[in-house]
Amino acid sequence: MQYRTLGRTGIKVSPYALGAMMFGPFGNPDHEDATKIIHRALDAGINFIDTADAYSGGESEEIVGKALKRCRDDVVLATKARLPMGDDPNRQGASRRWLVRALDDSLRRLDTDHVDLFQIHRPDPDTDIEETLSALTDLVRAGKVRAIGSSAMPPSEIVEAQWVAERRGLQRFRTEQPSYSILARGIETEVLPVAERYGMGALVWSPLAKGMLTGRVRKGQQTDLRRAAMPAFADQFGDERRLDVIERLISLADEAGVKLTHLAIAFAIAHPGVTSAIVGPRTMDHLDDLLAGVDLTLSDEVLDKIDEIVPPGTDIGTRDVAAYVPPALASPSLRRRPVDERAAA
Repeated sequence: MQYRTLGRTGIKVSPYALGAMMFGPFGNPDHEDATKIIHRALDAGINFIDTADAYSGGESEEIVGKALKRCRDDVVLATKARLPMGDDPNRQGASRRWLVRALDDSLRRLDTDHVDLFQIHRPDPDTDIEETLSALTDLVRAGKVRAIGSSAMPPSEIVEAQWVAERRGLQRFRTEQPSYSILARGIETEVLPVAERYGMGALVWSPLAKGMLTGRVRKGQQTDLRRAAMPAFADQFGDERRLDVIERLISLADEAGVKLTHLAIAFAIAHPGVTSAIVGPRTMDHLDDLLAGVDLTLSDEVLDKIDEIVPPGTDIGTRDVAAYVPPALASPSLRRRPVDERAAA
C-alpha cells in the first residue's frame, strides 16, 4: 500500500479509505461480521476509516469503536456531524451548541478520547462559518480533534471558510469530502483545484456511483443491487444517460482486461487532487473484490478513453440524492422576485 499525505496535515493515509456507512441496520447489522471486515481492511494496509454519527443512528460508530479497541493508535479515524440526530431541531447543524455535544457523543460511541479528522457532514446555511470554525478550533485545542474538514461544500464556501480562518486566527478546514466518480466528475472544475490551492486533502465518496459502477447494473437487465430497489434512488438507477455510459465503460474495462469496479476506483485515486477514495463494503466478499484491485494503475491511454466517454468536469444524468443542494437551488423564492416587483417591471 502506497500511503499519501492528507493535505498538508502530515498525516499519512492509504489511498483506499474504509467507509463505515454500511455497518449497522442500514447495511450489515451483524456487529461481529462488520468487525471482521474492518480487521480484514486493516490487515490489507488500509489505515483510514471514515464514519459519521448519522450512520445507522450512531451504531456504525459503536461498531468501529469496538473493532478498534486494541489498535486505535494504528488507525487514522474520521467521523462527521451535522445531519439530524433526533427530532429536536437543535440536535443537528454546525452550531457550537450542537458540534460540541455531537463530538462528545461520537467519542463515547467510538470509545476513544479523540478523532483524527472531524468533518462537517454538509454545509449549514443557518450557521455563520465563523461560529462553526470557532467551535471546531476549541475542540482542536482541547485535544479532542486533530484536524477538521468539510464535506460536499461548494467551492465558493471553501474559499470563504479559508479566508475567515485566516482573518480570525482559527483552525482551517484541512480536508474536503466530495462525491466523485466517472459518472460524477463535476468537482474537477472547481472543487478539486480549489482544494489543491489551499493544501486540502480530498477524501472522495461514492467512487462506484452508489453501486452503478459495479457491473451489476446493465441496460435492459434486472439487477440484484439493493439500492436499485430503493425509491430514493429510482431516478439514478433508471437514468438512460447513465446506463448508456455504463455500457461503454464495461466495454472499456473488458478491453483493458480489468473489472469495472477496479477501473472505477483506480480512476478516482488517479486524480492528483484526490488523497483517498472511500470504499464502503457491506460484506467481506465486497471488500475482497475491491482489495483485489488495490495495485491497479490506469494507463494514460485508458484515462484518455474515459475522458472520451465522460468529458472532464461533467456530471452524467440525475443528481445524486445524497448531494448537497444549495439554498438558491432548493428554494424557488430565492430565484424569483416577488410577483408585484415582476409585474411593475
